[in-house]
Amino acid sequence: METQEHRSRVANTVRWVVKIGSALATKQGLGLNNDAIADWARQIVAIKNTGREIVIVTSGAVAEGAARLGWQTRPKSVNQLQAAAAVGQMGLVRVWELAFQEHGCLTAQILLTHEDIANRERYLNSRGTLLTLMQYGVIPVINENDTVATDEIKLGDNDTLAGLVSNLIEADLMVILTDQDGLMNANPRLDPTAKLIEFATTDDPNLDAIAGEGGEWGRGGMRTKISAARLAARSGTSTVIANGSTPDILCTLAAGGTRGTFLAAPGAKLAARKQWMAGTLRARGRLSLDEGACLVLIQRGRSLLAVGVNAVEGDFARGELVSCIDPQGREIARGLVNYSAAEVALIKGLPTSRLASVLGFEHEPELIHRDNLVVL
Repeated sequence: METQEHRSRVANTVRWVVKIGSALATKQGLGLNNDAIADWARQIVAIKNTGREIVIVTSGAVAEGAARLGWQTRPKSVNQLQAAAAVGQMGLVRVWELAFQEHGCLTAQILLTHEDIANRERYLNSRGTLLTLMQYGVIPVINENDTVATDEIKLGDNDTLAGLVSNLIEADLMVILTDQDGLMNANPRLDPTAKLIEFATTDDPNLDAIAGEGGEWGRGGMRTKISAARLAARSGTSTVIANGSTPDILCTLAAGGTRGTFLAAPGAKLAARKQWMAGTLRARGRLSLDEGACLVLIQRGRSLLAVGVNAVEGDFARGELVSCIDPQGREIARGLVNYSAAEVALIKGLPTSRLASVLGFEHEPELIHRDNLVVL
């Protein structure tokens, strides 16, 4: 009952982020799957014509570039990865553009790095561009800028990018198309009795125990898809993980059909500013908190004071984003700090009444004000 109730809401969603994985888009690395891309484009146009707004996050540039260069395996060195991405991006965007041209639909290529998300001004500029494109009926086709962003090649994945884009445009639904039927209760490659998990909420801790890893050409397995769903949920976005090879999968979902795994976003969405803070992947520093400070942040929704900080790491300036770490080493919150790293090192563990005497000034009584802090 709960599953059907949530799935029926998909039929009423307006703004979608559709993520296409490398294994699907590139025939497991053997060049682009042109027929599949054309079919997804057909479905997306049909869905768009019902009044929805669609943004595509597509993988496949590195795999397509490697195929064009005659490489049989995914390259390992950064230079080779960048070269493959540069060659492959040409083919990837061309195939998507031609597929949509068949239906008289305009597309736009958007290449993002995590720095475009981390920097507040660039974040807002990216959001404005995407919203304007959708306003004019253009379908944005987004990929990571793997050609120049070495950290993204080493550490990033397009599942995470899709979650960040969902936050960016405050999507109603994120659809992750993969080569599996959805999230299973065991690895289907090893256990033939594995069953599909049809419904869960993104905050279900049981999901972590059953997530697998990605293949050679895809950089993320189900673990990254769950992480991306949790990221998207911060903007109230629910997620469907489904098999992209299923005939008319997108149209079926748009009609409220039951396919794949539905991961419902629990609770209310964060305010836009806090979504940005939560989604910024690289904090500039870390503050280690005592148990009392953790309790204040998590259960009482209060500001962070210097007295609750045991240690400081990193080199950050006033106003930059820092992570708040509990005694077990887990990140429990992040926020915009009112003091630099050097200043925090001087006042950590001290009551607010002593800040001015130690520093010779006092910016704010709080280390991080609750309005600039998000609990994770």
